[in-house]
Amino acid sequence: MTEVRARAGWLPLPPLIYVSAIAVAAILGWFYPLPWLGWPLSEMLFAAGWLAVLAFAALFVTAVRAMTRAKTTVHPNRMPDHLVTGGPFSLSRNPIYLADTLLMVGIGLISGNAWFLLMALVASFATQKAAIEGEERILTEKFGKKYRDYAKRVRRWI
Repeated sequence: MTEVRARAGWLPLPPLIYVSAIAVAAILGWFYPLPWLGWPLSEMLFAAGWLAVLAFAALFVTAVRAMTRAKTTVHPNRMPDHLVTGGPFSLSRNPIYLADTLLMVGIGLISGNAWFLLMALVASFATQKAAIEGEERILTEKFGKKYRDYAKRVRRWI
């Protein structure tokens, strides 16, 4: 069953939130740069940024792989066929959105652009309101007690 979800969220493609947030952060950083920490802290944050980008890649790939193995859709606007609770989904109910947030944090730390850190918070909040809460309603309707039990065990983000 891969039909388009009925009213799961008001945004047709939730990753657009993150793409928009990245664009806004880059533009704001160009025109209105915020102060950044100096050496040696900036070097440590640069390294932490690369770790966040690596964490993004690992989390994103393992989440997509888990969904593919479960033979359910990765597309956020399709009805899932199966509830995936293993792999990264055992740590976060939304590992792909968490990965997107890690990417923004990583870019901010690498570039020294504090707007990325602020926009990562905005994007994660917007994603929760525009997509996650609707997705959770759909999953509750489709999987019932199985999803409610999973939601009690595993946090929404981390």
